Amino acid sequence: MNTDNTFNRAESISKSDTINFDGSTYSATAAVKATPAYGIYAGGAGVVVAVFEDGTTASFTVTAGQLLPLKCIRVNSTSTTATLMIALYHV
Repeated sequence: MNTDNTFNRAESISKSDTINFDGSTYSATAAVKATPAYGIYAGGAGVVVAVFEDGTTASFTVTAGQLLPLKCIRVNSTSTTATLMIALYHV
């Protein structure tokens, strides 16, 4: 993993209530956990509903161009209104 606090991989986010960024489906009991992103860039203002590794969620109101330094596995489509989101990774 990158240790200099820079992101070196980015992927466009498709909002989903069931599919994680890495294409897996969330399960609290799964032996292999989803690969988390270490940040979310929101290009368009709105609300981001982030899902964390333990399955909990949190809502964040963002402005256009804002970076959320969150370790999360998914952005739910329900209640998320922000657009042009990108998942950022340390690899």
